[in-house]
Amino acid sequence: MDPEDAVELARNAMLVTLLISSPVLLVGMLVGLLVGLMQALTQIQEQTVAFVPKLLSMLLVLSLTMSWLITQMVEYSQDLIRSIPENL
Repeated sequence: MDPEDAVELARNAMLVTLLISSPVLLVGMLVGLLVGLMQALTQIQEQTVAFVPKLLSMLLVLSLTMSWLITQMVEYSQDLIRSIPENL
């Protein structure tokens, strides 16, 4: 395996990781921003008020995108396994 191949494998792994984690992270960030804004407007500074909506929204997005996430992981794994003979 050449160093270029190793760098390409690492780059692809990071790209797939970013792609897979982005829906949940973006929703968590958006809900956190909205909850923080509502807490600032109402001056309610309870930690569970910020935690519970983020947790529920992230679980909802995770459950809605689970089939897509699994498809992406399986495709990446299959491509990685297929490329083993080429990199030997």
